[in-house]
Amino acid sequence: MEKRVLGNTGIHVSEVAFGGVEIGMPYGIGVHGREDMLPEREAVRLLHAALDGGINFFDTARLYGNSEEIMGRAFLGRRQEAVLATKCRHLHQPGQPLPPAEVLREFISRSLQESLQALQTDYVDVFMLHQASAAILESQAVAEIFSDIKQQGLCRATGISTYHTNETEQAIASGDWDVIQLPYNLMDQRQAQCFDAAEAAGVGIVVRSVLLKGILGGKGRQLHPALKDVE
Repeated sequence: MEKRVLGNTGIHVSEVAFGGVEIGMPYGIGVHGREDMLPEREAVRLLHAALDGGINFFDTARLYGNSEEIMGRAFLGRRQEAVLATKCRHLHQPGQPLPPAEVLREFISRSLQESLQALQTDYVDVFMLHQASAAILESQAVAEIFSDIKQQGLCRATGISTYHTNETEQAIASGDWDVIQLPYNLMDQRQAQCFDAAEAAGVGIVVRSVLLKGILGGKGRQLHPALKDVE
């Protein structure tokens, strides 16, 4: 498995990462409940197989059910082999203002401490905001809180996840974030327009939704009639 340096972070990650949402909660095509998910023992075995196969970059989040807990058990005793990225709980609801700075600091710190406890580690490699919003991207308080967390050694790099190109462009231009996670796949390549700017700024790019919840992989069969052209 080839490795790449994640932006200017100095962190070497495998070109293929392990997305942790499906081991922690019902998610994806054909997954309707926990009965359709891997048993925890099999999820741990899968994580070990990924690590043994050269994948060292594992992405999870506080909101991915018990994904963090499963990773924590899987990597106990092998922490130095894994690059762990996790995400803070959502800071506010869409359309709602951000809380005051002191409330944000307590909320973000509590979310991180929960993640550290679940992952059974004293630091994460990349600590990200789960979803960007205009208010978050414009908030210097949020950026300072994440910067302080990095200064304290609780994470090696800070990041933010985006959905739209304008959010990605704003995050790159701010200079506040080491890593940006964004959607990019065969059917949606809009974010490609941001790649050169990210590289020039030394911002690492982590691509998600590569297979569109499996639609672009082996699960993209017998889809809803509205998705006939996709199939």
